[in-house]
Amino acid sequence: MVRVLVVHDEGLVRSALVQLLRSDDGLLVSSMSPRADAMHGDVGPTDVCIVDEDCLEGPGEVCGAPFRPLCGDRLVVLATLERPGVLRRAFDGGALGLVDKNSSSQRLITAVHTVAKGERFLDETLTVALLKGAQMPLTNRELSVLSLAAEGAPMAEIATRLHLSRGTVRNYMATAIRKVGGRNRVDAIRIVQSAGWT
Repeated sequence: MVRVLVVHDEGLVRSALVQLLRSDDGLLVSSMSPRADAMHGDVGPTDVCIVDEDCLEGPGEVCGAPFRPLCGDRLVVLATLERPGVLRRAFDGGALGLVDKNSSSQRLITAVHTVAKGERFLDETLTVALLKGAQMPLTNRELSVLSLAAEGAPMAEIATRLHLSRGTVRNYMATAIRKVGGRNRVDAIRIVQSAGWT
């Protein structure tokens, strides 16, 4: 019997996923909201954890808590093609399974069984997006400048926080806008955020 934990922030979707997975007699399924206090504590033994891409905050983190204590190395992430940066973050963070949200229910069940054995499962529809996520065009410094701008920081504050001159910040900003194909700062921030690179 494979013990599965479904973590999703939308109750209706979470319960639908649980019902779908319970159609397989080999799965013992439970669920929780990512906002639950249990995310940061012990939730009992779990063989595979299924998490929506929106719950991934950083490499190896589910809703601000490291996923390894929660589900060991056996994480399945439900993802979309539109957010290659999130796919890359999940992959780099150690997720063994990446399942396209538009896949069939049987694909998800197959992914759970595959990951439960410690093997990698990658929906073929996500492979190109995963490669795109690896090709993020910005340097860490350019991404830092855009991230601070997305928080509403003016150029002077960005320069102070990153220990750069204002001219250097303007250069990083202009280069970042050009690299992502944005029309301006706001458009570049939108492109970077929708790709999941921040």
